Amino acid sequence: MARFLFTVWPFPGCLFPHMAVAEALRERGHWVAFYTGSAVRSLVERAGFVVFPFSPALECTIESRVLSADGVTSTAMSRPWRLESQLRALFAGTIPAQIDDLTDALAQAKPDVIVCDPAMWGPIVVLHEAQPVPVALLSPYAACWLPGPDVSPPGSGLPRPKDWRTRLLARAGWAAFGVLRTRLHRTVNQLRTRYGLPALHTSVAAHMAELPLFLVPSCPEFDYERRDLPGSVHYVGPCLWYPPEDHHLRLGQLREDIPAVHVTEGTIHHGEAVVLKAAADGLAGLPVEVIMSAGGRDRTALGLGVLPGNVQLHAWISYTLTLPRMAAVVTTGGSGTVLAALLAGVPLVVVPVAWDQPENAQRVVEAGAGLRLSPRKCTPGRLRAAVEQVLSDPSYGVEARRLGSKLRELGGPCRAAALLETLASSKR
Repeated sequence: MARFLFTVWPFPGCLFPHMAVAEALRERGHWVAFYTGSAVRSLVERAGFVVFPFSPALECTIESRVLSADGVTSTAMSRPWRLESQLRALFAGTIPAQIDDLTDALAQAKPDVIVCDPAMWGPIVVLHEAQPVPVALLSPYAACWLPGPDVSPPGSGLPRPKDWRTRLLARAGWAAFGVLRTRLHRTVNQLRTRYGLPALHTSVAAHMAELPLFLVPSCPEFDYERRDLPGSVHYVGPCLWYPPEDHHLRLGQLREDIPAVHVTEGTIHHGEAVVLKAAADGLAGLPVEVIMSAGGRDRTALGLGVLPGNVQLHAWISYTLTLPRMAAVVTTGGSGTVLAALLAGVPLVVVPVAWDQPENAQRVVEAGAGLRLSPRKCTPGRLRAAVEQVLSDPSYGVEARRLGSKLRELGGPCRAAALLETLASSKR
């Protein structure tokens, strides 16, 4: 039996893939614990795992930098000139608190492997070299974020670099990205000096390639068939997990005579429910059944008013049960929703807002599995036209099902668990 410590931010999109792999490891007879935040502590403990909680200082940082109305997501949309300082405070500024917490957690857990969220930099830029336990990366993202000539900068949503024009765009994007991370890189190296480590001469993202294992819950076909990745990168297919007590739409509530469309804005929300409002207005009267998820938000706060007769609103939707019955999915493009839809062979309309969403939207378009609509152009009329196009053109469904088949072949959590098990054995 090996011992694994998962270090992950307490957001559903980050946590759920780790939970899926943790359960697969436990089924193989291994011991698993989590280092994460208080918002998900009871959820993880109810699943039967030990939790080493964040310190109060780190909890406050999460609240102010991510969950507040002045956090990273809203900053990226409304005040992009402040984004660099916000990202620096979140990714680099939290490293000392992470290391303090993990010093105690490692002493108690005595793990053979640390399984790390790539957005949690303490294990990556410090522990990977400061202690003998190997650090493996389990990405929640639908694409590998290691830099290289086959991709554009993360978060840019630029097209695949495949001709002179798109390669020029990618190079310009990487140049701008390098300027953005200058002070971030300086802060990381100051912290490494504090822990007795030499300065990094590459970006933190490039440094991730030096870790022994990088698991990506996707497939090469969705990630531009990259040829610029190290041998440590393994595509394992979607690692999907949902809380067992989630209230879900029962299949019997869906009509059989018309197609169903699912609409969601994910689980981290700031500002108006732009996509939900556009869908409620734009899809009204269409011969489709619209199943909207509030993502835990209060219905009154959404400001949707009286819903049309063909529109349902639910707090949560169980993707396992309902996505196979959907004809299309309208989403802001979080990796969990995009991968779940493709795994079910369902085409998408993606309205990307921040984080990995522009990348996912562009890959959906490049794969021919759906359409991309700018948030600024997400009017009821345009959203209606996009949904009608996806529903009427069978090629989108064909490509979504093709990608779903490729994703299923890779094994998902079981394959990820086997690779982590091999790493633990080699360490011992």
